[in-house]
Amino acid sequence: MKTFKDLKFTPHKIGVGTHAQMYFDNGYGVSVVCGELFCSNGIDTYEVAILHNGYITDSTDITSDVLGDQTADEVSEIMRRVQKLK
Repeated sequence: MKTFKDLKFTPHKIGVGTHAQMYFDNGYGVSVVCGELFCSNGIDTYEVAILHNGYITDSTDITSDVLGDQTADEVSEIMRRVQKLK
């Protein structure tokens, strides 16, 4: 099972913060960003979007929106749940 530690962050394309994206065998994935534009402290909290077939989705039982201010442990839990989606 993939967790936060498996994410590879690179500079965000807008020039502020960092970004990681990961897809899973079920067609779902996560987009995780960190930085002052995305989270309240901009350092060790993250904004997470759930992806499906390359696009942000709001039609899962996990969330209907982007999840802000998540800790690394919370990101790992979201990733575990996304990997279990059918």
